[in-house]
Amino acid sequence: MGRYVARRLLLTIPVLIGASFLIFAMVYALPGDPIRALAGDRPLPAAVQAALRAEYNLDDPLLVQYGKYVLGLVQGDFGTDFSGRPVLQTISERLPVTATLTGVAIVFEIIIGIAAGVLAGLRRGSFFDNLVLVTTTLLVSIPVLVLGFVSQYVFGVRLGVVPVAGISEGLYSYLLPGLILAAISLAYVARLTRTSLADSLRADYVRTARAKGLDRRTVVVRHTLRNSLIPVVTFIGADIGSLLGGAIITESVFNIPGLGRAVFESVQRQEGAVVVGVITLLVFFFIFFNLVVDVLYAVLDPRIRYE
Repeated sequence: MGRYVARRLLLTIPVLIGASFLIFAMVYALPGDPIRALAGDRPLPAAVQAALRAEYNLDDPLLVQYGKYVLGLVQGDFGTDFSGRPVLQTISERLPVTATLTGVAIVFEIIIGIAAGVLAGLRRGSFFDNLVLVTTTLLVSIPVLVLGFVSQYVFGVRLGVVPVAGISEGLYSYLLPGLILAAISLAYVARLTRTSLADSLRADYVRTARAKGLDRRTVVVRHTLRNSLIPVVTFIGADIGSLLGGAIITESVFNIPGLGRAVFESVQRQEGAVVVGVITLLVFFFIFFNLVVDVLYAVLDPRIRYE
């Protein structure tokens, strides 16, 4: 297991390099002049523009810019944005916000998604099963942007039960954005749990357990559910990285100062250092949580071993 984990960690190096280069190239290819956009309606003198271009290496070719960025990255320098603010400072301030939002979304995804899937799988063909199928279909069909605005208006403006935007009320402010962020993933978890549980209930080992006289609860909890959760754990582990990236829309709708909103604002200003730094960090988190899922396989199913 130790060698397997070490090998997977080593493989993250070329993945991070490739991902950072692709992101850097896409930011480089964006149309427009970031220096002129920074100036706004009042044009900067030519000398000031030249100085800023030289400071941020904007006149260099793509490979030269990327090489200088990687060289600084190796030395622990993530670069600065156009206002002179270190990217590492932006990440350190905004990462806890996005991590909290993602954590709340994962809690909703696990509790509601798995609970709905288990109940629907145990009662296939019932009213509750059909209700879960219809509800999850609606959640998957509606874009997160629409869900965010509608829920913000209904629960925040009309009913006033949750904050409309911002994080001024602490963890309570994350409930509605976290639920919206988890909505689509929650639907997939519920459907995956339902299907996996229904398939496991038809397995030979379940019939054997029932033939031995075990009660239904013991069969479901000790034998069926554990095997049924393996694909669910896989999805949730891989989805953590997706939720971190998907927070861009949710944070913009609910005015949450997290990494997603920082990426959105940086893309508009063509601040490549911020975009590359944040996205590369999210790629690392995605790889790390997938590794954690692989390790959890051995816990859920003792037959799985890594060499």
